[in-house]
Amino acid sequence: MDVLPLLLLVAGSAAVAGLARRTPVPAPLLLVAAGLVVSYVPGVPGYELDPEIVLPLVLPPLLYTAATDSSYLDLRAHMRPIALLSVGYVLFATLAVGWAAYLIVPSLPLPAALVFGAVVAPPDAVAATAVARRVGLPSRITTILQGESLVNDATAITAYKVALAAAVGEGATWAGGIREFLLAAVGGVVVGLVLMVPIHWLRTHLNEALLQNTLSLLIPFVAYGIAEQVHASGVLAVVVVALYLGHRAWEVDFATRLQEEAVWKMVAFVLESAVFALIGLQLPVVLKGLGQYQGAQAAWYAVAVFLVVVAARFLWVYPATFLPRLLSARIREREGAPTWKGPFVIGWAGMRGVVSLAIAFSIPLTVHGGASFPDRNLLLFLTFTTVIGTLVVQGLTLPPLIRLLKLPGRDVQAETLAEANAQAQASRVAEERLDALLTDERNALPPPLADRLRSVLERRRNAVWERLGAVNPVTGETADDTYRRLSREMIGAEREMFVKLRDHRYIDDEMLRTLLRRLDLEEAAAYREAA
Repeated sequence: MDVLPLLLLVAGSAAVAGLARRTPVPAPLLLVAAGLVVSYVPGVPGYELDPEIVLPLVLPPLLYTAATDSSYLDLRAHMRPIALLSVGYVLFATLAVGWAAYLIVPSLPLPAALVFGAVVAPPDAVAATAVARRVGLPSRITTILQGESLVNDATAITAYKVALAAAVGEGATWAGGIREFLLAAVGGVVVGLVLMVPIHWLRTHLNEALLQNTLSLLIPFVAYGIAEQVHASGVLAVVVVALYLGHRAWEVDFATRLQEEAVWKMVAFVLESAVFALIGLQLPVVLKGLGQYQGAQAAWYAVAVFLVVVAARFLWVYPATFLPRLLSARIREREGAPTWKGPFVIGWAGMRGVVSLAIAFSIPLTVHGGASFPDRNLLLFLTFTTVIGTLVVQGLTLPPLIRLLKLPGRDVQAETLAEANAQAQASRVAEERLDALLTDERNALPPPLADRLRSVLERRRNAVWERLGAVNPVTGETADDTYRRLSREMIGAEREMFVKLRDHRYIDDEMLRTLLRRLDLEEAAAYREAA
């Protein structure tokens, strides 16, 4: 790909994603729609999705940033439903959708149909959780969807390799397929476990935030590449390393954390935007190769497969939710009885995405003996329509569905109270530590400076409690909100004066940058909750 089309893709997708933030439409849906429209604008270059780029270069950083933002403890607490979805459901969907495609398309052999089943089996790693965060799903459902999206790609890619080996005539057997699946899964986890401790040690012993963040950008590619080199799951290796590093991120110095958060937000934003735009841009490529399948016949196949994909998820989700509780009294006591609403939302949140398309484009042109892969172009078309169908139909209807079901959202009051209690305990320990330090003559401070340390501590302690208090009847702000707003106004005034002093040559640009960075850090500390 030339440089100019790539720049146009990044700039255009970023602009559309930015526009989506001002609309009620989730960004993935608007990006896909924009890609569909732009794909037929005269003069727009052709963008053919290359699996050799998406799988090793785009998927690892997206998985890494999603995993580092996830809670290892929450994922561990919901390990059973996550495993049933990320492994059990993907294998079930591979067989169910593959068998249905075999029955729907008369010319499609069963091995090729199973390849297609593996292609469309994994829900997208970004779309469902993006919608879930936007509509405020209960934390349990959000955690389950996040956990599923971290692992299901590994299951699907391995299932695809096994099904493909059978389809191209490489003599794959069920026993061999199970062995390959287990080796890939165990190998990926082992690679992640081997890498995570030395990588974390290196992160904590590098003295410069710039070097630490350079390492951070390399980590997902290193983990993925090493795992794939030994024929293990690169996806699982990345997830294991990222979960460990995210769980122990507090051990890295604050400058690295501040810079790393900004860097990865930017990387995730650019990649996610470009990826969803690329999905829409594939329409001309897919339609060009349909050949004999045109009009009503191709549309019927697409609708039938879409309905099977949606139905198969519900066929798995409800038994996977209720059967373990029927079979285990321990689970019933620990988790209680779920309603039908939560599983329904999980079932409906099965949007497919770029991984399915990337795998589909990696289907070879020929099989053993040089013959063409059966109905490859049709499979690309059905993958594309399934991805678009789930993103548009399920993605657009998921927010109103959640509102209709009246699922309980996050308890903001309870979360704020827990935060206030945690801050109170931490402040008490910090105050005791300060008193102990000030008794040592080596730490002697003038009273005003010691009082400043105590006032900062008191401010931190009171800030969360103030969010629970009454609001200003005129502005609707809490006292904490007003404090932050006034603090930002004061900092803004200082910033403007520094610029004026630079413009009048009282200070130089180097000093201006130093002073502005100091203000930036103060503003980040004073206004962080509003971000």
